[in-house]
Amino acid sequence: MKRIILFFVVLMTGFTTSSAFSQTGNEPVALGLPGDNLNLYAVLDVFKKSPTLEEFERVLNDKDSNINNLDLNNDNVIDYIEVKSYKTGNFHSIILRVAINSNEYQDIAVLEVTKNSSGKVIVQIIGDEDLYGKDYIVEPSFSETPNPGYLGNQKVIVTGSVDYYANDWPIVLQIFSPTFSVYVSPWHWGFYPVYWQPWTPIFFHFYWDFNRHNYTNNYYRRSSYVRYPVHHSYYYGRRQSSPIVRQYRDAGRYNNSYQGRIYNRPVAPEVRNVVPFRRNESPLMQRSEMRPGNQVGTRPQTPLISRPQSRLESPSVTRPQSRPQAAPGVLPKLPTQVPLIKRPFIRPQAPAANRPTGNPSVDRSNRPNKRN
Repeated sequence: MKRIILFFVVLMTGFTTSSAFSQTGNEPVALGLPGDNLNLYAVLDVFKKSPTLEEFERVLNDKDSNINNLDLNNDNVIDYIEVKSYKTGNFHSIILRVAINSNEYQDIAVLEVTKNSSGKVIVQIIGDEDLYGKDYIVEPSFSETPNPGYLGNQKVIVTGSVDYYANDWPIVLQIFSPTFSVYVSPWHWGFYPVYWQPWTPIFFHFYWDFNRHNYTNNYYRRSSYVRYPVHHSYYYGRRQSSPIVRQYRDAGRYNNSYQGRIYNRPVAPEVRNVVPFRRNESPLMQRSEMRPGNQVGTRPQTPLISRPQSRLESPSVTRPQSRPQAAPGVLPKLPTQVPLIKRPFIRPQAPAANRPTGNPSVDRSNRPNKRN
């Protein structure tokens, strides 16, 4: 009897523990910033499945997709997300942007697609710091590929800390095709497509329920660094930031979405020891500092040595036999030698009285006279 009671106690304890863990894993987390109303995990998943940038923009703004819940101008109507792409060599930046009014725009995030020297494609989505805070970056983490060891439609999950390459994504194949031209959304403030029917934003806990599977899936992960900071600096020159959004954020006007609830913040990824991206520096300077062996702030400074006023310090100074020892950190002043004056060489001549009149080796006394 005691064994049966003990068995039921252990069983009930296991159910209670598993229920507690499941509730903890499913609890909403929030940044406390406007970006909570656009899940970048879901945006990256839509980007992966879209065949073109036009379709990508349409799905983002579709009410049935339950992805866009942004109301940045605080007019109680969902904002339309515009998609704009730029290209620099093998680097594509795809910007998500919202019109606050007829004059101001606010960037939401940027998708950076880069093909490296090996032909591998890296994808990252970087949330704008006004909406997501600093260094909110999401990238692919897992790949789902067919397992050659099995037949049929069975698949195997390839995991690990290795980089994920997106060469097989339909939209990546499209933007790297020879016929691709950069896409700029034709829609803007007051002029929207026919399918666009704006709706009232929902509260955050409802939005979390719609995107629960995006928050908890293992196919995407947070990253702590930008993989190509030089390319990211090119985008930063085109970035749009709205003073209205910053004013509303600092005043707490976006907090109504939480209904007074307090949520835990999502766990940030571990910061890796990489060269930080500084937006106030040129791409050329960043490229030189990211070479192997170079570290920011540790480059030795060469002391400046002023030149003398005259090349000849003193006419009496001669070159020493041994070079003097210089003080640490200061180069010695090398003495100079007085330049030599070149004079023409004059061959010495004998006095006129002793100068021979002819060649002494020739005897002319025995030479016959031609006249006789």
